[in-house]
Amino acid sequence: MASQIDRVTAELRRRILDGELPAGSRVLEVQSAALLGVSRTPLRLALVELEKQGVLERVGSRGFRVRGFTLDDVAMALAVRGTLEGMAASLVARAGCGAAALRRLHECVQSGRALVDQATSSDQPIDTAQWALINAHFHETLVAEAGNSALTAALAEVNRTPMVQPGALWVTGANSSMELGFVQRAQFDHEDLVKAIEARDGAAAELIMREHARRSAEAKRALAKAQGRQTDAGLISAVASL
Repeated sequence: MASQIDRVTAELRRRILDGELPAGSRVLEVQSAALLGVSRTPLRLALVELEKQGVLERVGSRGFRVRGFTLDDVAMALAVRGTLEGMAASLVARAGCGAAALRRLHECVQSGRALVDQATSSDQPIDTAQWALINAHFHETLVAEAGNSALTAALAEVNRTPMVQPGALWVTGANSSMELGFVQRAQFDHEDLVKAIEARDGAAAELIMREHARRSAEAKRALAKAQGRQTDAGLISAVASL
């Protein structure tokens, strides 16, 4: 069931980001289930997941519709995310990172490095789905270790903007070398952040996370431009959130 839900979620997300399901359109369960060749149960679970990602919004008891957003919306939300995660990084660095959380951060860095090295050495596209999982775990570990409930709540609200979550996956494929370059830069940021945390340098840790978010927004703009997307319609294809 889980793999089927993932497949349905990915396909619906692709249709939305490619404009096949335009902003404001209803996602009708019966028609969508028939079109995707699944029962209504995995479809409903996929719709709930896309609502969590901010791509869909619930319309009372009438189901879901596609949420409209623009590239500027994403960029502004990423700037706020960078500020909040910068605060989290500073708190963790200044207080000292616990052994368990530091181990998880190192594991994420090692997994990310292996993924980048594999793509570089094989001349194959970066596995953006796997990167999204690593990225999400890294950011979630950092925020949880900060131990600030108000910060966590604020981030949860910001992450409701479509495609802003660290683990949100964009439709990919048009420029694999550009995507790899952006993921490499994000990987370097993760490595630098762990070093700053270990050095208990709160100012450096905060700056790294702010710049990390700024570069993520720039990457999305660059990929959207390279792929010829109309940013005023908010329908862009890019790499996983960085």
